[in-house]
Order: sequence, then structure tokens, then C-alpha cells
Amino acid sequence: MANLRFIVSLITKENDYQLEQAADAQAAAKKLGVDVQILYADNDAITQSTQLLKAIQCDAAARPQAIIFEPAGGTAFPQVAQAAVSAKIAWAALNREADYIPQLRKTAKVPVFCLSSDHKEIGRIQGRQFAALLPKGGTVMYIQGPSETSAAQDRTAGMQMTVSHGVQIVSLRGRWTEESAQKAVDSWLRLNTSNKTQVDVVGAQNDLMAIGARKAFEGVSNIADREKWLRLPFTGVDGLAKTGMAWVRSGTLTATVVVPTNTGQAISMLVEALQTGRDVPERSYTSPESFPSIEKLAAKSERFQPTV
Repeated sequence: MANLRFIVSLITKENDYQLEQAADAQAAAKKLGVDVQILYADNDAITQSTQLLKAIQCDAAARPQAIIFEPAGGTAFPQVAQAAVSAKIAWAALNREADYIPQLRKTAKVPVFCLSSDHKEIGRIQGRQFAALLPKGGTVMYIQGPSETSAAQDRTAGMQMTVSHGVQIVSLRGRWTEESAQKAVDSWLRLNTSNKTQVDVVGAQNDLMAIGARKAFEGVSNIADREKWLRLPFTGVDGLAKTGMAWVRSGTLTATVVVPTNTGQAISMLVEALQTGRDVPERSYTSPESFPSIEKLAAKSERFQPTV
């Protein structure tokens, strides 16, 4: 019997978490005997929907049995999902609340589900990190992901739930990449108001954007100002072993939020469902955690306190 064929559609190659998602998918596929094709959308929703529709509309013999995708834009492609299910292709949306899933499941003959990081909990953990680093209050430069994505929205909402009232937020926008955050901070530094703003922590919604912010500050020409910026605590999200966690251990970042990859889990769920006919839960979540722990972060926060 031929192997199952799955497509895994990811946002971009320019992001360490997305590359880890690809590696996770390939490892699970190898273990389970699945043929997997990885597609990247280059941070463009139109590219992603076009790639998926091409796979859905090809000859029946060449179609995948399942599509696993992490949306590149603000939509989770309800029309594409309907087209996939109509072609008897299973559909798994990652890291996105796709509100059409319950309705689609009512008539689908194949598995349809969401599997997500708990983005609000990620935000709540990052808010607790800010509070631990700034027990007496202060200002956080907060670099968010794209405004149209529910992951960025939920992480912001979660952060606002737990951050201390005495902590002020200065928000900038990135696109989950190092380069985008570096450009955002460079642009902010050129504003007249930047010299008048006391920033005490730099927090980004992923580790690469935190590193991009550091690179922007490394480019500050005034030595005293550059050293002041680089003494700040930098925090991020994703906490992969070779990047985020390694950067915390080396001191490049002060903290991260460890977010488990979930493509491999999605592949396992789909294989079991397709081979046994068992139902898949409509929505499942992975559990993030602070690295280091909030307690350890609070214990060393004195050296990061804002100067009066």
C-alpha cells in the first residue's frame, strides 16, 4: 500500500520556529511512513492560498490525503478549507483560531481540526516576565508580530492581562523575522521622541525579533548610548534549543517563552485518524513555559532595575 501523502504549508523560511516546524514534520513523517511536502509562503497569504489550491485541484491521483498549514496572513482560508474537504483532503490549521472549523466538521468525511500554541498563555507568561524584571515599574519596548494575525493579537491580549500596572508599553511592529524588527527599531531610533523615552526592557513576540532589536541597538553610533541599550534585558518567544534557549544561556537574551512545535503532533493525529477512523478533537493546545522560570527571573531582576 502506498504511503500517505501530506502537505505542510508554513509561513516563511526566514524564521527559526518555522524551520523547526519543518524539521518536526519531516521527523514525524519519517517515523510514521508518510510522504511529506513542505511548502513556504514567503510571508504572503496569496502565495499560500495559491499553493494550496494548486495541490487541491490537481489530478486525484496526485492529491495529498491531508493538508497541515500555518496561516501566513489574517485569514485561515475558509474557502480553501472547503475545497480541500470537498476533495476528501483532511485539513489541520496550526496556531490559528479558525472559526469555520465547527461548521466544516458537521459535513466533512475527513478529519478537520485546529492544533495551536496557546497564544494568550504565551502572552500571559511574557507579561509575568516583564513584571518580574520590573517589580518597581518601568517601560517595555514591545515588538509585536503582524497586526492581522491572531497569534500576535492573542499574545498582546495575554500580556496585557498579567503585566503590572506600573509597566508602560511602547509598541512596535515586526513580521516575525529578525530583519523586520531591526528595521522597526531603526525607524523608531530616528524619531525625535526616542531620545526622550526611557526604555527598561525590550520584549518581542518571538526570539528572532528580539535579536533583530539587539542588532539595531548595536548599530547606534554613540558609544555610551549603544552600551546603555545593550545592557537592557531582551526577551522573546519560541525558546528553541539551538536559538532562543541557547541565547538565554549565553546572555544574549534574558528570557524566552518555550513554545513546543506542533507539526509532528498534527501528522501523528492525522495518521491515526485516517488509519483507524477515530475522531480528532476539534481543537487542541500545546503548553508553553517560561525559560528561565518566573521565580529565577525575579531573583536576578535587581541588576535590571531602571535607574532614577
